[in-house]
Amino acid sequence: MSDLHIDDFYRDSARILLQLYRHFPRRDLIYTEDIIGPDTPDDFGLPSDRHQACFATMLWLAEHQYLSYGSTIGQEALDQAALSQRGFNLLALLEQDTEFLPQDSETKARHEEGLSRAQLLRHKLKSESSIRLNHYMRYLYTL
Repeated sequence: MSDLHIDDFYRDSARILLQLYRHFPRRDLIYTEDIIGPDTPDDFGLPSDRHQACFATMLWLAEHQYLSYGSTIGQEALDQAALSQRGFNLLALLEQDTEFLPQDSETKARHEEGLSRAQLLRHKLKSESSIRLNHYMRYLYTL
């Protein structure tokens, strides 16, 4: 059994990186709501634990040099966010490790020339289990 907060971390970080990759090289405003959906603040107006965790994931990605940003907007967003060179290279390179490539013949046939890590990550978010996504994200963070 995995820890749910770690599952959320890997899923959130994959979505954040992919959103910035789609807009690369432009800087973008990235909201936690864009990553995990609308928030329901508590009675005191504080963001939910889930939203705070997603925002903390954004900051973690910046601290570990996968992205850069100009400023924060409360605990809701990063303004002027963009992939760093490290983040871009992580996603743009073709995946060489066959362990992570899709096994279904339809996906293989469409991408005979190879899959970028961003394409593979999108595929894993859509159609694979959290366990496989977590395994791939752990692999990416070791590169």
